[in-house]
Amino acid sequence: MATKIFSPTPPVISATSATTKTPVLPKAIVSRCLGTSLSAVVAATAVLTMVPALPAAGEGNQAYKLYYGTAASAANYGGYGGNSDRKTSAEYVYDVPEGWKERLVSKVEKGTNGTDSEFYNPKKRTEKEYLTFLSGFRQLAPRDVILNNLALSDVELQDLIASADKVVSEEKKDEETGQVYYLYEIDGVGKHSLITVTCAKNKLYAHFVNAPAPEWNRDQDTLTHLRDSFKTDV
Repeated sequence: MATKIFSPTPPVISATSATTKTPVLPKAIVSRCLGTSLSAVVAATAVLTMVPALPAAGEGNQAYKLYYGTAASAANYGGYGGNSDRKTSAEYVYDVPEGWKERLVSKVEKGTNGTDSEFYNPKKRTEKEYLTFLSGFRQLAPRDVILNNLALSDVELQDLIASADKVVSEEKKDEETGQVYYLYEIDGVGKHSLITVTCAKNKLYAHFVNAPAPEWNRDQDTLTHLRDSFKTDV
């Protein structure tokens, strides 16, 4: 198994799916930078280009909008200009429930931990979905290496893994495009997290869906839909 974190040297990708117990991480000293700024309103490039999306079976009347994210680097944050077609320049998409609010990501935060977009339930702000990305990675490392090292820049994720009752992972391949995704489900103390990771366009994308236990129990179908809606082949 590879021991080098997010090595740019292409590791072998397993052709089979499995459920694994992920090792517990030591405490990290890297914290997420949570600053936001009003200038992000003007500068945001992973902006709101939203179109209606239909609810999945079993989700009642929950409606969604499709979000298009550009995953621009911090250096190019806001560099596309006001007349840019966001749908054309998008590198990834995911569904957002109607009524959820966008948290604008600052340039500093984008440059520090790669957060590109985030939405939350205004009735419970800790019920949210967000995406981070890192440049320079052509292929996925082994599943346990990927998850462990995502946590190096996310103290909340690290604590969740350390206290988790169950951590499972699975490899999934899009039959139409051939794109490979790693799916993680973390059942922590009082919190649930669904994470999807993939590599495309020489970048590693990580899509997170987090919820406290009561909201997970109530909104499980909706939150699973959000996880499944994430795609990079757009």
